[in-house]
Amino acid sequence: MSLDDAERLREEDPFTGEALKDLPTYTVACRSRFEIDLNRARNTAIYRKPEQSWGLRVWQTEPSDAVCQEALAYYDAYYAHIAAVLDSVASRHDKFVLLDVHSYNHRRGGANAAPTPQEEAPDINIGTISMPRAEWGFLLDPLMDAMRNYDFAGRKLDVRENVAFEGRGEQTRFVHDRYPGRACAIALEFKKFYMDEWTGEPDHRALSAMRGLLTHVAQTAKTVLERG
Repeated sequence: MSLDDAERLREEDPFTGEALKDLPTYTVACRSRFEIDLNRARNTAIYRKPEQSWGLRVWQTEPSDAVCQEALAYYDAYYAHIAAVLDSVASRHDKFVLLDVHSYNHRRGGANAAPTPQEEAPDINIGTISMPRAEWGFLLDPLMDAMRNYDFAGRKLDVRENVAFEGRGEQTRFVHDRYPGRACAIALEFKKFYMDEWTGEPDHRALSAMRGLLTHVAQTAKTVLERG
């Protein structure tokens, strides 16, 4: 790879796994997206051109077939794992929710540059393009209200839909295709207000609040689904 550790980390989703650890079921992938991007279609999951990776030149030379096959084997194993976990959930519940948690940068101009304006960068961006929105509005709307009304370390979060991202990732598509009418996969992007995206240093108070928020969202989803 031609990228160093800091460059890779800047485009990763660090610490998002920490925010999930109070949920009853969660999966955290521990491979760099620059090796294999699990949230893209299989045939585009290896970044071969800079335009696939925010203009970054990932590889010093074209990756070998062996490197690509190893990465794709991990991709296949990941989706087999997700399918097995969700098949088990589907065998016990008529409807269920998957929170597809990511993060995004808002200081791309540099460590000392102004951040992306708030109107273009909500604290939480909910992506719903791959979701049958009309079918799942009864669930999604209360969940977004729960996020907006949550006391997040003394403040309320700006939560909006399809602003910075539209939820076109592979994982939500996979879930909706595999469990039509039964699974609601919500692409949830945290702006990196919970860390310094240039140094990689986390804000532990914000991370703790994220854990509480996601637990609250999961509990709200359970209540809404049980209510029918």
